Formats: sequence, C-alpha cells, structure tokens
Amino acid sequence: MIGRTARLTLASLVSASIILSPLSVCAADPAPAPAVAPSASPATAPIAAPSDKAEAKKVKKQAKQPKKAEKKSKKKSKKKTNAAEAAAQ
Repeated sequence: MIGRTARLTLASLVSASIILSPLSVCAADPAPAPAVAPSASPATAPIAAPSDKAEAKKVKKQAKQPKKAEKKSKKKSKKKTNAAEAAAQ
C-alpha cells in the first residue's frame, strides 16, 4: 500500500513539474516589451528630480560644515581648559 502511494506521489510531482516548466521559463525570460515612442517631457522630469535632490543635499551639507567646525573647536577648547585646570591644581 505504501509503495502505491509513493509511486502515485512521485508521478504527481513529476507531472506537475513537467506542466509548470514552461511557465517558469516564461517567468525567467519575459518577452520584450513593445517599443514606446520616446518623448522629451517624461525623460527630463525624472532626471531633473534627482539632481535637485543632490543639490539640496549639497547645500545642507555645506551649511552643516561651519557648525561642525565650531563644535569641534569648542570641544578642543574645553579639553585644553580642563587640562590646564588639572595641571594648575
């Protein structure tokens, strides 16, 4: 009885894999999409948006640089004053 069940299961798996194999090939290698006529307006809009974002990031980064430098100088001055106080005591 187990032998019959095993054979039936194996046969079902093999037949299912044979049936599904063309579908997996189609999914792996889809047919090329039909050519769309190129238009200028959609192509320029996506390209312009990332450059605007990049410019915005650059501006923000440049604005942060003086603040970072100021913070670093404050930390260094605090360390120097603390070291001087410790040496004086």
